[in-house]
Amino acid sequence: MTYKVSGIENQKIKSFMDLIAWQVGHELALVVYKLTKQFPKNEQYNLVSQMRRSSVSVTSNLAEGFSRKTRENKNQFYFMAQGSLTELQNQLKISSDLGYIDEKESETLFILSERTNKLINGLIKSSKTKNNIPNTLYQIRDTETKE
Repeated sequence: MTYKVSGIENQKIKSFMDLIAWQVGHELALVVYKLTKQFPKNEQYNLVSQMRRSSVSVTSNLAEGFSRKTRENKNQFYFMAQGSLTELQNQLKISSDLGYIDEKESETLFILSERTNKLINGLIKSSKTKNNIPNTLYQIRDTETKE
């Protein structure tokens, strides 16, 4: 899959959908949805439901974090995205161990989840060290007030 910002290379980030972390996380969620269709029916309201919610939560928290204006608020949602991603990784391991997904599918999902995790880490580090949202003109306000 090719990842682009605003449909054109080297453009400014205008939407949460322009975040590469969101794009890779979205791809991961789509793969999770497709793979869980083949899970046993008795897992429909258990493991399948949890995996789908976790995968959607990753991108939802990235989207919400993108819209926040302070570092503290942004990072709160980026950390929640990481937490959801870790939950999903655990659920993927369980699915693999139960034989619901094969080794190749498991490896693909692990690679996507690790890439998403690294990209989220990049967003967190970037927001801590820069005064603006990466690749945008939007300023990030500090939550600390000087008295």
